[in-house]
Amino acid sequence: MKRGLVLEGGAMRGLWTTGIIDVMMEHDIWPDGLIGVSAGAAFGCNYKSRQIGRAIRYNMRFAKDSRYSGIRSLLTTGDYFNAEFDYHIVPKQYEIYDDDAFNRNPMEFIVVCTDVETGEAVYKPLTEANYDTYEWIRASASMPLVSKVVSIQGRKLLDGGVADSIPLAYTESIGYDRNVVVLTQPLGYQKEHNRLMPLMRLALRRYPEMIKALDYRHIMYNKQLEYVAQAEREGRCLVIRPDAKIPIGHISHNPQQMQHVYQIGRAIGERYIERIKDFWG
Repeated sequence: MKRGLVLEGGAMRGLWTTGIIDVMMEHDIWPDGLIGVSAGAAFGCNYKSRQIGRAIRYNMRFAKDSRYSGIRSLLTTGDYFNAEFDYHIVPKQYEIYDDDAFNRNPMEFIVVCTDVETGEAVYKPLTEANYDTYEWIRASASMPLVSKVVSIQGRKLLDGGVADSIPLAYTESIGYDRNVVVLTQPLGYQKEHNRLMPLMRLALRRYPEMIKALDYRHIMYNKQLEYVAQAEREGRCLVIRPDAKIPIGHISHNPQQMQHVYQIGRAIGERYIERIKDFWG
């Protein structure tokens, strides 16, 4: 048996996921591998470093800090979430990321990005905490329109959720046969065609394959939901999803709202903890 943890993205909805994985760590539950998409990668990296509470702390601490995120950062750097401050200064100076713990933890950690030149998913295993590792995590969470394309190791990358939002099929393909899948939308949700496609086409006009992927994303996503539902029926995965729409937008500068969402996630985590233990044996 190989135990995988699949974390969907969802921008600030990822704080709900953070509540769940913090509870899992508190109960000493450690999968063999974690694959994170977008916010699932940005917050899931704290599972690899075993830092309970870190993600909610720094998000609340810097919620109103213009160095961290905001229109000012977007206009001056091209990124709504300031790349240098968020991914290189915060983890080194303020909410210290435990590089040594990351390196020691045998859990496989994979992030999903989208290659803007091909429109295809890139699955990157990260084994050593260093500058490039932080950049891969940043690329996975770089939302179109509010982020610059991230160039790293010969690739041009953006948000992994564009090409593979719920990478259960990929996770199974590399040998993980008992997967816990954490979704950030409630049962019955169906993604609709992106209303911002005219702006996407303009902003990403140099990358026609990326535009195609964005145009197709809602179809891909809904097919993935069907795949997850089938896997759940067959007992191949355990799915954790919110009971209702998570009460936060893609962007938030409200620490109290963040804490509320995090606590909802913690409550779900406590509710599922015995099921997770039973599923993973």
